Amino acid sequence: MELADRLLAGEQRALARAISMVEDRDPALRELVAAVRARLGRAHVVGITGPPGSGKSTLGDGLISSWRAAGETVGVIAVDPSSPFTGGAILGDRVRMQRHTLDPGVYIRSMAARGHLGGLASASREAIRLVDASGRDRCLLETVGVGQSELEVMQIADTVVVVTTPAGGDSVQIIKAGILEIADIFVVNKADLPGAAKVHKELRELAHLTKAGTGWEPPVVSTVASTGEGVPGLVEAVDRHRLHLAESGELDRRRRERVRAEIEAIVAEHAVERARRELDSGAVARVLESDPGAVDPYDIADRILSGGRPHEGS
Repeated sequence: MELADRLLAGEQRALARAISMVEDRDPALRELVAAVRARLGRAHVVGITGPPGSGKSTLGDGLISSWRAAGETVGVIAVDPSSPFTGGAILGDRVRMQRHTLDPGVYIRSMAARGHLGGLASASREAIRLVDASGRDRCLLETVGVGQSELEVMQIADTVVVVTTPAGGDSVQIIKAGILEIADIFVVNKADLPGAAKVHKELRELAHLTKAGTGWEPPVVSTVASTGEGVPGLVEAVDRHRLHLAESGELDRRRRERVRAEIEAIVAEHAVERARRELDSGAVARVLESDPGAVDPYDIADRILSGGRPHEGS
């Protein structure tokens, strides 16, 4: 495919067109991904997550600047809440990262979450895959920050950065939100505010209690993203984690789990689509219409999944 060749050559317009295919659910996408599959797995995918207003985009901007200063190319997928009117992204992270928009070494794309509970657009995984195929050294994924379902980011990012602030309360809130386990690196942003030292200390103790002896104990980095204070320490922590992933074999394990999770998601999606077709028409619909009280839902579900057809009255 001509588009695949242009994408592999790193052409920005080809990458933009390919990601639009993802968002539009273009049937030709599967062929495109197959054509570039041999080039996948080279980019380091860094996920930034945390509550809205914690400074994720400003920290991301600092990471981009550091990576570009080191000569690395960057792709950014910023997943925003969806407009209830248009379905489009309403935060527009390109505004916050606008100083990079004219840099050919940086590609930034805002994508709408479209109600996806994980805080990630359903198309994010494919978008990251295409950024990787385009030859970018780093891929930065910023999520909406919606609490417990941030666990989904683990299935996409190699390195997960969880951002909190003193305004978020003590570290108990981190546990309640269910995000303690997903963090590879903690950031206490807005560290110039009262209570920052307390949150830093509590997170460091929690990380030691839960991750000591696991091979990687998440560091806690204090930053003031608006001034750049602490950002070099975050960059260093991200690089140390990347090295740990490669040397320990954890990167391969995580990527195997990622493929497994993706296969499960695809199977589940196709099963739901098949069930809806059967429930809307055909033998299943006739059974439901004739005597819904006599229907055994488990039997019907088994028959749909096995490709069988239910008998009338079953």
